[in-house]
Amino acid sequence: MTIQLKSVTRENWEEALELKVNEKQNKFVPSVAVSLAKVYIKPDGDNVEYIPFAIYDDEKMVGFIMHAYVENTTNMYWINGFIIDENYQGKGYGRAALSEMVKWIVNRFPKCKEIRLTVFRENEAACALYKSFSFQPTGDVYGDEDVWFLSID
Repeated sequence: MTIQLKSVTRENWEEALELKVNEKQNKFVPSVAVSLAKVYIKPDGDNVEYIPFAIYDDEKMVGFIMHAYVENTTNMYWINGFIIDENYQGKGYGRAALSEMVKWIVNRFPKCKEIRLTVFRENEAACALYKSFSFQPTGDVYGDEDVWFLSID
Protein backbone atom coordinates (compact mmCIF):
# COMPACT_ATOMS: atom_id res chain seq x y z
CA MET A 1 0.00 0.00 0.00
CA THR A 2 1.35 3.38 -1.06
CA ILE A 3 -1.02 6.10 0.15
CA GLN A 4 -0.84 9.55 -1.40
CA LEU A 5 -2.99 12.61 -0.95
CA LYS A 6 -3.51 14.31 -4.30
CA SER A 7 -5.41 17.54 -4.84
CA VAL A 8 -8.87 17.22 -6.31
CA THR A 9 -8.58 18.87 -9.72
CA ARG A 10 -10.50 19.16 -12.96
CA GLU A 11 -8.83 15.89 -13.98
CA ASN A 12 -10.09 13.75 -11.07
CA TRP A 13 -13.13 15.48 -9.53
CA GLU A 14 -15.66 13.35 -11.39
CA GLU A 15 -14.01 10.17 -10.15
CA ALA A 16 -14.04 11.61 -6.63
CA LEU A 17 -17.80 12.19 -6.89
CA GLU A 18 -18.25 8.45 -7.42
CA LEU A 19 -16.77 7.59 -4.00
CA LYS A 20 -19.40 6.22 -1.64
CA VAL A 21 -19.56 4.82 1.87
CA ASN A 22 -21.95 1.99 2.70
CA GLU A 23 -25.57 2.93 3.28
CA LYS A 24 -25.36 2.71 7.10
CA GLN A 25 -22.53 5.27 7.10
CA ASN A 26 -24.29 7.91 4.96
CA LYS A 27 -25.60 9.71 8.05
CA PHE A 28 -22.06 10.09 9.41
CA VAL A 29 -20.29 11.85 6.52
CA PRO A 30 -21.11 14.39 3.83
CA SER A 31 -20.93 13.31 0.23
CA VAL A 32 -17.86 14.33 -1.73
CA ALA A 33 -20.10 16.73 -3.69
CA VAL A 34 -21.09 18.53 -0.47
CA SER A 35 -17.47 18.71 0.66
CA LEU A 36 -16.37 20.13 -2.69
CA ALA A 37 -19.19 22.68 -2.58
CA LYS A 38 -17.77 24.00 0.71
CA VAL A 39 -14.59 25.04 -1.12
CA TYR A 40 -16.60 27.54 -3.13
CA ILE A 41 -19.43 28.42 -0.76
CA LYS A 42 -17.27 28.77 2.40
CA PRO A 43 -20.06 28.00 4.88
CA ASP A 44 -17.73 28.47 7.86
CA GLY A 45 -16.73 32.00 6.83
CA ASP A 46 -14.53 33.78 4.34
CA ASN A 47 -11.45 33.32 6.51
CA VAL A 48 -11.62 29.49 6.29
CA GLU A 49 -9.64 27.89 3.48
CA TYR A 50 -10.51 24.40 2.23
CA ILE A 51 -8.15 21.98 0.52
CA PRO A 52 -9.79 18.81 -0.85
CA PHE A 53 -7.72 15.70 -1.46
CA ALA A 54 -8.37 12.41 -3.18
CA ILE A 55 -6.77 9.49 -1.37
CA TYR A 56 -4.84 7.20 -3.70
CA ASP A 57 -3.19 3.83 -3.35
CA ASP A 58 -0.70 4.12 -6.20
CA GLU A 59 -2.99 5.15 -9.09
CA LYS A 60 -6.25 3.87 -7.57
CA MET A 61 -8.53 6.42 -5.86
CA VAL A 62 -9.77 4.88 -2.60
CA GLY A 63 -11.16 7.84 -0.67
CA PHE A 64 -11.48 11.54 0.01
CA ILE A 65 -10.36 13.85 2.80
CA MET A 66 -10.46 17.60 3.18
CA HIS A 67 -8.43 20.03 5.23
CA ALA A 68 -9.98 23.28 6.42
CA TYR A 69 -7.96 25.90 8.24
CA VAL A 70 -7.76 29.48 9.41
CA GLU A 71 -4.33 30.89 8.65
CA ASN A 72 -2.08 32.12 11.48
CA THR A 73 -3.92 30.26 14.22
CA THR A 74 -2.69 27.47 16.46
CA ASN A 75 -5.86 25.37 16.73
CA MET A 76 -8.03 25.97 13.64
CA TYR A 77 -6.72 23.10 11.52
CA TRP A 78 -9.53 20.70 10.69
CA ILE A 79 -9.92 17.34 9.00
CA ASN A 80 -13.34 16.87 7.47
CA GLY A 81 -15.27 15.05 4.76
CA PHE A 82 -13.08 11.97 5.40
CA ILE A 83 -14.32 8.86 3.62
CA ILE A 84 -12.92 5.61 2.38
CA ASP A 85 -14.96 4.16 -0.47
CA GLU A 86 -17.07 1.19 0.60
CA ASN A 87 -15.08 -1.10 -1.71
CA TYR A 88 -11.83 -0.34 0.13
CA GLN A 89 -12.93 -0.23 3.76
CA GLY A 90 -11.37 -2.57 6.31
CA LYS A 91 -8.03 -2.71 4.49
CA GLY A 92 -6.06 -0.11 6.45
CA TYR A 93 -6.64 2.80 4.07
CA GLY A 94 -8.35 4.94 6.70
CA ARG A 95 -5.45 4.63 9.12
CA ALA A 96 -2.86 5.27 6.42
CA ALA A 97 -4.74 8.27 4.99
CA LEU A 98 -5.30 9.83 8.42
CA SER A 99 -1.59 9.46 9.14
CA GLU A 100 -0.71 11.17 5.84
CA MET A 101 -3.18 13.99 6.48
CA VAL A 102 -1.81 14.68 9.97
CA LYS A 103 1.77 14.69 8.63
CA TRP A 104 0.78 17.00 5.77
CA ILE A 105 -0.88 19.52 8.11
CA VAL A 106 2.03 19.51 10.58
CA ASN A 107 4.61 19.94 7.80
CA ARG A 108 2.69 22.68 6.01
CA PHE A 109 1.63 24.71 9.06
CA PRO A 110 4.38 25.11 11.67
CA LYS A 111 2.06 27.21 13.89
CA CYS A 112 -0.36 24.29 14.23
CA LYS A 113 -0.57 23.05 17.81
CA GLU A 114 -3.90 21.25 17.49
CA ILE A 115 -5.75 19.39 14.74
CA ARG A 116 -9.51 19.10 15.08
CA LEU A 117 -12.29 17.05 13.56
CA THR A 118 -15.89 16.21 14.25
CA VAL A 119 -17.36 12.75 14.64
CA PHE A 120 -20.74 11.24 15.48
CA ARG A 121 -20.32 9.25 18.69
CA GLU A 122 -22.40 6.46 17.11
CA ASN A 123 -19.71 6.10 14.45
CA GLU A 124 -17.79 3.55 16.48
CA ALA A 125 -15.27 2.65 13.77
CA ALA A 126 -14.28 6.30 13.27
CA CYS A 127 -14.10 6.95 17.02
CA ALA A 128 -11.82 3.93 17.48
CA LEU A 129 -9.56 5.10 14.64
CA TYR A 130 -9.29 8.63 16.05
CA LYS A 131 -8.62 7.35 19.58
CA SER A 132 -5.82 5.17 18.21
CA PHE A 133 -4.19 8.39 16.91
CA SER A 134 -4.60 10.06 20.34
CA PHE A 135 -7.44 12.33 19.27
CA GLN A 136 -9.58 13.22 22.29
CA PRO A 137 -13.02 14.78 22.72
CA THR A 138 -12.95 18.49 23.54
CA GLY A 139 -16.39 18.34 25.15
CA ASP A 140 -17.72 20.71 22.48
CA VAL A 141 -20.45 19.76 20.03
CA TYR A 142 -20.79 21.10 16.48
CA GLY A 143 -24.25 20.35 15.11
CA ASP A 144 -24.83 16.73 16.12
CA GLU A 145 -21.13 15.82 16.16
CA ASP A 146 -18.56 15.81 18.93
CA VAL A 147 -15.43 17.90 18.37
CA TRP A 148 -12.18 16.02 18.91
CA PHE A 149 -8.61 17.30 18.89
CA LEU A 150 -5.09 16.01 18.49
CA SER A 151 -2.40 17.94 20.33
CA ILE A 152 0.72 18.60 18.24
CA ASP A 153 3.95 18.94 20.20
